[in-house]
Amino acid sequence: MEDSQDAGVRLNKFISEAGVASRRAADKMIDEGRVTIDGRIAFLGDRVFPGSEVCVDGRRISREEEDIVIAFYKPAGITCTSNPDDKDNVIDYIGYPKRIYSIGRLDKDSEGLLLLTNNGELANGIMRSRAEHEKEYYVTVNRDITPEFIKGMAGGVKIFENRVTKKCFVEQTGIREFRIILKQGLNRQIRRMCEHFGYEVTRLVRVRVMNITIKGLHEGRYRNITKKEREELYRQLGIKKD
Repeated sequence: MEDSQDAGVRLNKFISEAGVASRRAADKMIDEGRVTIDGRIAFLGDRVFPGSEVCVDGRRISREEEDIVIAFYKPAGITCTSNPDDKDNVIDYIGYPKRIYSIGRLDKDSEGLLLLTNNGELANGIMRSRAEHEKEYYVTVNRDITPEFIKGMAGGVKIFENRVTKKCFVEQTGIREFRIILKQGLNRQIRRMCEHFGYEVTRLVRVRVMNITIKGLHEGRYRNITKKEREELYRQLGIKKD
């Protein structure tokens, strides 16, 4: 059934578009009894009609009319969490006036481009590993780089007992610097790859996620992505917008 004013909006979609969680996570919230519609406990498959009051954990939520997507230059030392108990959490650092959350993670010791949004479906689309969306980094290590290191990094690296990284583009850009483009995002992947060859990362900067770049952004600042960037992002993700 298509969503319409008469048919209402699927509850998990409503929760996602309110910036609370992805549809999958919303289904879990509903199943756990954390969601109500007009005061009653909601069920999987429920629909939301105009004028209905939807609450998650007792807090009323509403759909955001526009997808918020911001590009932020995360400094090292800031964590990609919304947990207020973490004094270094990215949400408090930015102080954005509407509810947003980070798309994926960039570890605390790393810096560079972090995308944040209020749309769970958009976030899931970018993070979906099988889609192999590109992420580009500039990396500095603690000793001189060799051709063997570059070749090894590009060819796939065993970083877990049963996990080898996918082949990727790696280019030396300085005596101790290189550029790398990944199409996957394993935990601390670049640092683990370097450690495999006896190198330690001293600086790691993410400069691009798909078509969004850090160009023009100063450390600790953010910007709304442009209309052109948004249209290309949606095109790559297969999201149709009116």
